[in-house]
Amino acid sequence: MTSSVTEICRRAAACAPGLARLDGGTKDAALHAMADALLDTAGDLAIANKEDVAAASSQGTSRTLLDRLTLTSSRLEGMASGLRAVAAQGDPVGEVVNGWRRPNGLTIEEVRAPLGVVGVIFEARPNVTSDVAGLALKSGNASVLRGSSIAMNSNRAIVGVLRGALESSGVPIDAVQLIDDPSRSAALELMTAKGHVDLLVPRGGAALIKSIEDNATVPYIIDGDGNCHIYVDESADEAMAAAIVLNAKTQRPSVCNALETLVVHESKAAAWLPGVLDELASAGVEIRGDTRVTETWPRAKSATQEDWATEYLDLVLAVTVVSSFDAAVAHINAYGTANAEGIVTGDLSAARRFATEIDAGSIFVNASTRFSDGAEFGYGAEIGISTQKLHARGPMGLRALTSTKFVVWGEGHIRN
Repeated sequence: MTSSVTEICRRAAACAPGLARLDGGTKDAALHAMADALLDTAGDLAIANKEDVAAASSQGTSRTLLDRLTLTSSRLEGMASGLRAVAAQGDPVGEVVNGWRRPNGLTIEEVRAPLGVVGVIFEARPNVTSDVAGLALKSGNASVLRGSSIAMNSNRAIVGVLRGALESSGVPIDAVQLIDDPSRSAALELMTAKGHVDLLVPRGGAALIKSIEDNATVPYIIDGDGNCHIYVDESADEAMAAAIVLNAKTQRPSVCNALETLVVHESKAAAWLPGVLDELASAGVEIRGDTRVTETWPRAKSATQEDWATEYLDLVLAVTVVSSFDAAVAHINAYGTANAEGIVTGDLSAARRFATEIDAGSIFVNASTRFSDGAEFGYGAEIGISTQKLHARGPMGLRALTSTKFVVWGEGHIRN
């Protein structure tokens, strides 16, 4: 009999105190066992994933979602490597962040501690399952995972493998749990599991985010859209700028850190822009531009107001030409989603201004926005990319799954 969402969350909460007590060695051994188990059962996981991909294809699922859903051998190896990379990091639990001694003799320590139970609602990407499970375990948290129906076979198989590895490592298997009910009512039950879930991270589209904002009674961090921009400044190295733009748009267009709008200083419009747009078009990218773009490169479609605010997740790129640095910043802050924004420039002062004035979790100077990723930041994996400002921002690793508590040491102190 399938457990209710509330019961799953209760079991997770019940094992959370024990997870908080686990020593680093035990957690690391479990993470390595999880990684080994994924590779040992790669054939079975591939079969489960092929069932999901075949079903999704028959339903006319977009190529973007199919790409996210497909579990290739390299992606499976990446999942295992991510777990090992998490194991290789220092244990954040119990870390003394700050400490001081008061004139009255009290010693005060600010100590890092787990949140308790972390829930994640995600769509299509089965690799999220192991990423979340591994980060949660290492940071002393239980995880409750609710994937979408499109990846249900994959997620069931992966969670089964991970729980088996936990059991063999002496870690409670309820540290990792899957809600295999894809209904909206199950998602709402997770959103309102107050008292059992300490943090909820939604990793999905606008409809999911809206549902979280309207219904959640548990604390949440928004992993929102990635309407990412790159501004090519007047001082930019043109070869560098072309390489960065091509990579950011075409290396994997279906992910949230891919380039969606190119912002170009007018000094680069005549000589540099047409060549770059030729290269993008040759790579299959559809260009939608403002009037100056269509005049410079007539093959571009005319952009609408909606294009500036759209996360395409596809081989489509909006392009605008601006007259100044200030106009570029204004455009990006007006339409960006606080995920990742980049500048290509040879002017250090412009780079510093961009980093200061742009409102985003990650700023890239002379680098592709595709690096906005927990693994690329050295976290091994990520729980998501926060597009808000409290309590975490940008790619979220181990420390984003902890809070701090104050431990005060006295010797019979009483307050007068």
